[in-house]
Parts: sequence; structure tokens; C-alpha cells
Amino acid sequence: MWIKTKKILRLPIYPILFSLYPVLSLLAYNLGQVSLSAGVRSLLVSLAASVVLLLVFRGLTHDGQRAAFITAAWLLLFYTFGQVYNLIAAQWKTASLENWMLGVWLVLAMLALAAGLLRKLHFQSAALPLNIVSLGLLIYPLVLLVSWSIDHARPVDVVTASQTPALHVPADETLPDIYYIMPEDYGRADLLQSMDQIDIRQFMDYLKTTGFYVASCSQSNYGMSELSLGSALNMNYLQAMSPEFNAENLDQNPIWNAIRYSAVTAGLKTVGYKTVAFATGFAWSELTNSDLYLAPSAFRSDLNAFEIQLLRTTPVRKLEDDGLLNLTEIDGDRYRERTMLVFDSAARLAALPGPKFVFMHIISPHEPFVFDAEGNPIDPAPFMNAEQLYTEDQYIRGYRDQVPFVNMMLEKTITTLITKSTRPLVILLQTDTGPLFTTGADTFKILNAYYMPGHTAQLYAGISPVNSFRVVFNSYLGTQLPLLDDVSYASPVPHIYDFSAVANPCTNP
Repeated sequence: MWIKTKKILRLPIYPILFSLYPVLSLLAYNLGQVSLSAGVRSLLVSLAASVVLLLVFRGLTHDGQRAAFITAAWLLLFYTFGQVYNLIAAQWKTASLENWMLGVWLVLAMLALAAGLLRKLHFQSAALPLNIVSLGLLIYPLVLLVSWSIDHARPVDVVTASQTPALHVPADETLPDIYYIMPEDYGRADLLQSMDQIDIRQFMDYLKTTGFYVASCSQSNYGMSELSLGSALNMNYLQAMSPEFNAENLDQNPIWNAIRYSAVTAGLKTVGYKTVAFATGFAWSELTNSDLYLAPSAFRSDLNAFEIQLLRTTPVRKLEDDGLLNLTEIDGDRYRERTMLVFDSAARLAALPGPKFVFMHIISPHEPFVFDAEGNPIDPAPFMNAEQLYTEDQYIRGYRDQVPFVNMMLEKTITTLITKSTRPLVILLQTDTGPLFTTGADTFKILNAYYMPGHTAQLYAGISPVNSFRVVFNSYLGTQLPLLDDVSYASPVPHIYDFSAVANPCTNP
């Protein structure tokens, strides 16, 4: 048995394994930010490329071992270009650095080819150690990916059965459709006016005229999107939900599971609600376990965000820097498609037989900035610097134009829902945190508005997301849940559960 195994291990399979490692390691590094399916096409393309190279070099050298060596060397050079560039650029960056590196990489590729063709060199003895090394490289990302998949394939004890509210349908009443609309990073009206000189009074007037209660002093309960959403969907502070949320724990799985298997959705399902959610591009907020999950076609040819990130680790980044390829615009097109899918689905959702709970997470006015004020598509690249990062001035410029577009589309969506819905309607228009570059209490100042006709008695200016669904359930679903104190908590990265209270200057001047 060992002899057969050793014989197999001496076969030159390491180029195939090497071709998988860059994709799997990048997926593992971005767990929770992208879905695992985002890397499938990259895996297949990388695998196919390694096979093609093996066949080409096998025909050239008439030797499988030589072909394997050259293929592995070329794959290594291709996938390490970006990482080496970043390391060098951090210490020494000139306008010609990429050109110099491309020259060096071409020389190294030709040397690898020459070595493979040199008959004095033999590569049979290299197969076994290189196979072992390549297998070893794959173990770590595979363990991470498999364990993450297992953890997210089933509910965990972050949300216990005792935390799921006991809902019931009041006699002779029709259950309302509930829409939870979350425009990402949409700041409170007073914050936008003071920080960016963005005047949203017209949109606020629309909401009030339509029947919304606007919580003028609302703050989010947490300063990070995941934490804020996890708390809101479970109607509780994370610290009170589970010992998993402690300062020493760096694991994000608990909060992702709290979002995916929340007390709100669990409770609504017990009284017959169907759940609806949308693709966002961020795996932690994509409720793919919903009864209806809406996403753009998976068969489109454009690159996804993960593939773009992978390409930037390769010499392809040179084409982008020279203006021959705009990867940022390709990524922006994906954002536009996902955003418009949410807005364009309002009429379809209103016509669905209820009752239903619809989570509409809109990644806007959050960056990238892909719409102008009228909703026309724009290139997001000019809002970022050479390192694909935002400066405060660039961010505010893009944010200022994207807010009017979001307002316009929210008005259309809300009007469509109100006019076309055949059931009673609840709309929570509530964001997760304030805009980027805000600090202190400003980080928590959020848009928070409630459409609950005839059921606004429990609402007040400083209500925070932790109490939103408590009010909804008390008003429509027969509960008597006490309202919690409205508290905001900051926490640093990576110790995201190391919470410290932040005062609300609007309610506690």
C-alpha cells in the first residue's frame, strides 16, 4: 500500500495543486465578505490554465516532469506578482516599478523555461517534495473553508429558542407585510447637513407626509455593520445574547450566524411568514436561507469582486494601471445591477401572497460610487486613489451625489409598496451606521424611520434599532416585549466584541 502511495506521490501533480492554492487562500482570507461560489469560476479557469500549460510544455519537452516544473514556475510567477509589488511599493515606489518588475518576471519565466529544456537537469526527484509542499499549502485554506461552511450550514447557539419571541395572530386581523429597508451608511439628517452640507429635508418631508415617523435623535447600537444588523434582527444587545460576544473572541462566526438565524425571522416563521432577501455582494448579509432569495443572473460574463481582487495579484494589474482595463468599473457594474434589482422588485414583492418579511439591504450610498444624482451610471475609479482607497474629500464628493439618487429610488420604492400592497404594511427604513470617516458619536447617527399607520404610540425620537422589532411585534403580533435602554457601543478591530458605551448627545446633551 505504501509503495503504491509513494508511486502516486511521485507523479508530477504539483502544478495542478499550485493552481488551486491562490484562489483558495484568497477565498479563505475573505471569508464572510464573499460567498464561496464567487471563487468557483476562478478555480476552474486556473485549473484549466494549468492543464493547458502542462500539455503545451509536455509537447515541447516530451517529458512530463519537465513540463510540470515549467508550469509550476510560471504559475508561481503569475500569482505572486501583485504581492511582491505591494511589498516593494510599501518601501520604495517609483512610476516605473511595475515596468521593472514585469521585465524581471519575464526574465525569470524565460529562465524557468530554459531550465526545463536543459537536458542536463533532471526533475524526477523534485516531484515528491513539491507534491508534499503543494498539498501542505492547500490544507490550511481548505480547513478554514470547510469549517466555515459547516458552521454556516446550520443554526448555532448564539440565538437560543428562549430568545425567539412567542408571536400570535390577533383575532380578526390580517398580518402585515414587513419590509426592512436598509440603505447602507445613510447618516441622520442633522449629521449630513453639518458634515457634508447634504440637505435631505425634501426627502424627510416626503417620509413625514407619507406617514412615516422619523426618529430624529436615533443612533445605531453598534459602530460596525455586522454588529448593528445582528443586534437589530435579534432585538437585543449582543452582550446579553451569548457569551460568544466577549472581548477576547476574535471570531466573526457568532455575529454572522446571529444575522443568518435571527430571532426576528425565526419568530415570524412560526406564524406563517415567508422571508425574502437580496444579494448584496457581502456574504455576511446575504440571507441565502430565505424562502425567496433574489440575485442577478449567475451566468453573466462580467467579473465579480472576488475575481477582480484575484486579478490584482497578477500582472493583469499593469493593464489596469495603464488604463487599458478598468476593473473598478467592472466591479461597479455589479454593484449597480444588485442595487437596481432591489429597487425594481417593489411591484413584484407587493404582489406576492403574504404574509412576508422582506429584507432589502441596499449597498448605497455606501461606496463604491456608481450612480450620479440622477441615477446615471458613473465610473467609480476616479473617487479612489492609486491604492484603491478613499480619501475623505473623494469619499464626500461621491457620497454627496449618490444620496439624492438613493432618495429618489427610495421614494419610488416606498410609493410602489404603499399603493400596490394588498395587505397592511410595515416599513422600517433604517440604516446600520453613519458614513465613512465619521468619528465619535457621529459614527452612530443613522436614518431611522417607521411606517406603522395607527401604531406609533411606542415610537420616540431616540429609539434605536434594538427596539425596532420589539415595537413592531408589540403593535401587530400580540407581544408585550419591554423596550430596552437605547445605548450605542463602539468596538475596535480586530476585537470587535470589546464594547465601550458612546453617549447620544442628542438625547443626553
